[in-house]
Order: sequence, then structure tokens, then C-alpha cells
Amino acid sequence: MIEVINKYMPRSTRQVNKPFESDGEIIGFKGSKLVYNIDEFSQEDMLRDENPYVLGWNMAVGSISDILASGGKPHYYAHSLVIKDSWTEEYVAELARGIAAVLRETNTAFIGGDFGISETWRYTGSVIGGLEGQPLLRSGAKRGDSIFITGKIGKGNIEAALKLYSQKELIKSFTKRVKNYFSLRKKEALLIREYSRCAIDTSDGVFNALRTIAEQSKTGFIVENLPYEKRGILLAQMLQVPRELLFFGECGEYELLFTVNRDLCEEFITKAREREFNFYRIGEITAAGTELLNTGKGSINLREYNLRARDYGDTKDYLKDIISFINNNG
Repeated sequence: MIEVINKYMPRSTRQVNKPFESDGEIIGFKGSKLVYNIDEFSQEDMLRDENPYVLGWNMAVGSISDILASGGKPHYYAHSLVIKDSWTEEYVAELARGIAAVLRETNTAFIGGDFGISETWRYTGSVIGGLEGQPLLRSGAKRGDSIFITGKIGKGNIEAALKLYSQKELIKSFTKRVKNYFSLRKKEALLIREYSRCAIDTSDGVFNALRTIAEQSKTGFIVENLPYEKRGILLAQMLQVPRELLFFGECGEYELLFTVNRDLCEEFITKAREREFNFYRIGEITAAGTELLNTGKGSINLREYNLRARDYGDTKDYLKDIISFINNNG
């Protein structure tokens, strides 16, 4: 559908990236470059809304992460906020404080937006950033590159599970103890920009991020030793489902996933340790045609995987099919 829309849209000769090639849209501007991103959030994203501060923080991190994944720095932020008609002034104030905390942390100015009230909430974050030097593209991976991720896997899918199974008594007690803040990787992004030419955020889950890089770079990948969130592993045990759901599920954690050339890996790891960054090496870029997940119990050929949440009316049916795929192919 995006390709259908793009077919009719006029493009600027100043646009650096091709469609789908970058997390943000990169535009040449007065001898420099701007990075632009727009992201929408709603109840369909399975973010819990019991804590408005956390919800505001997570949506702002999600909006800004595309700028970071493109190698840019956020400068200006606008939003369109449609609140639920049941939300109180106190609730909206806490939501705004959560958004503002991310903007202050990244030295980003709020420049306005739009506001509405409805039966359901919706939020659209719009960010303009600056870019010095070469951008990070999804198409920059090379065979032999190491694949890294900035944090553990599963926060977004933990959020979805806690909301989806909120009526289970065991989950209710677990939910009250979990405040799930997405990590803001502004400092890590500076080092990534020095050593990588290929990056993406995990907004649609880690598997989708990997497949996007492979498609855009015309490569493959092998991943293993995935660093799952401990709470995600515990939650999987409570629900009696495989932990690999944290990898396949499409509710991402907005970490940065990126590649580093093998000749630069040792130096990159040394620099990361000096700055006390905890990156995880999760695999390697291979020739096109290979997409493997080594689970420790065996290998899953990811080329056989073609499930998409948007094709299902019921999310639980989608999850059942993922579980079936894992059990039949692991």
C-alpha cells in the first residue's frame, strides 16, 4: 500500500534516501542535511495506558528513535494528541511530563501540534533533526559485518502480553510490579555513528528489523545468543509459551540494531567499554538467501517465516501461529 501511495507522490531531488532505505527521511538543506520522522501510536500498538508518564515517555522515545537510527540528532518536536474523553486533567499533565522528559533529555524543543478528544486515544509524534556527515541507512550492511543491538530484547512484546492477558490472575499481580520504560539511546547513537553505516530501530520487533536490513542490503544473516529481557523470559514461562515470541513479535522495544565491519569490531567494542555502553553482539551478516536463528536447541530457518500481525483479526490467533511455527521448526 505504501508503494501504491508513493507511486503518485512527487519527490524532492534533495532527498538522500530511497523509499524504505532509512528509518528517517533525509533531506539536503542549505549545504547540510535534515532528518525527518513521523510516527503514530494508538491502542493497537498494545501500549499500556495505566501509567500516563510511562506512556508519554515511551511514545516520545519511539518518535525520536528513528532520528537516532538515521545518524541524526533531534532538534524540533511536534505532535498531534487525541485524548480519551475519560482522561482527567491530571492524567494529561502526567502524559505531557513523560513526553517532556524525553525532549529535555535530548535537548529537543517542542514547537506545537494539534489536539482533539475522542472515545479512543491516538498520538502522532513528528520530529526534525540535523545530520552531520554520512547518514545511517538500512541498506549499508556488508557480508561479514557483526550485528549488534543496544539493549535486551522484548520490552515492547512484554507490554503487549501484559495488556493482552491482563485478565489472567497470575498476570495481574505481575503487571502491577512492571513499569516498562523504553530506553533512550542518544549517547550510544553517537558512537554507533562513528563505526556503523547501517542501522534501524526495532520498532516492529527484532526479526522485522533484521529482515528489513537483509532486504535493503541484499544480504542474509545468522543470529544467536539473543539477550532476552529477564522479565520477558519469566512472562513466557508464566504463559507457557516459547521465549522466541519476544524475537518474532511485532511490538518492538525501540532499541537500535546496527552492523559493524569486522575490521572495526575490536576497536568498536573497546570504545564501547570505555564509555560503559553495554552492546550485545547477536550475529553476523551473511550472503543473501540465509536467514537463521540459532536457539541453543537447534536452528530455525527464518526464510520459511511469513506471518504478519496485520493479516489477523485476532492477535491471539497470530500468536498461536507463531508458536506453532517455532515448535515445528525449532
